[in-house]
Amino acid sequence: MNHSRAALSSAECRWAGTGLAAEIAQARHVLLLDPADNVLLALADLPAGLCIRDGDTTIALIDAVPLGNKLARMPIAAGSKVIKHGAPIGSATRAIAAGALVHLHNLASDYLATPATERAR
Repeated sequence: MNHSRAALSSAECRWAGTGLAAEIAQARHVLLLDPADNVLLALADLPAGLCIRDGDTTIALIDAVPLGNKLARMPIAAGSKVIKHGAPIGSATRAIAAGALVHLHNLASDYLATPATERAR
């Protein structure tokens, strides 16, 4: 996963469609569980380079995001809380760019021991 890559421009985005078709396709791509969340939930396997809209913001996926996984809705600083369902689910172990996959490689639970938290001790 290359998180140092520059964000895609709107011209480089792969859109699901235009107009109403895009809005319907968008509704099938991601789910925002709570307005306070800094992650979105993938409702399908999403390819890197796909662009989605979050309100007035365009998010270009940096990584492929498998069904059921999280992607960053906005940049998340290292050490910051990752918010899902309006509640913290853990902390970013490194900076996470908007559009990046949020998973075990960049997220540590604040509540459960994981191999990553055990190695950090």
